[in-house]
Amino acid sequence: MGWISMSEGDLKRIEVLSDVRSGRCTVAAAAAVLAVSERQAYRLLARYEVDGGSGLIHKARGRASNRSRNEGIRKYAVELVKTRYADFGPTLAAECFWTSMSWESAARPCGAG
Repeated sequence: MGWISMSEGDLKRIEVLSDVRSGRCTVAAAAAVLAVSERQAYRLLARYEVDGGSGLIHKARGRASNRSRNEGIRKYAVELVKTRYADFGPTLAAECFWTSMSWESAARPCGAG
């Protein structure tokens, strides 16, 4: 069994759910402490009893987002903004960048229109 990294919230969940298992606390009180519904507290308790502390960690932890872009595209976009819009603030640079990338305004300079 390897190491598991947990946040403070995950550790708090384990502590509260272990109190429920030992009978020191009710599920309703645990739900109030964890700021979840009583139904969700029962789900967490069931997962804690089956998988232990590692069952409470989000299953997608450590994986890239489904919405993430290719790293090469991100680097290319950052390089374009640094070279073309170095003296712009972040909002204006983003507006001009996206304006220059659209098909209908590709020939128009930023701010013209």
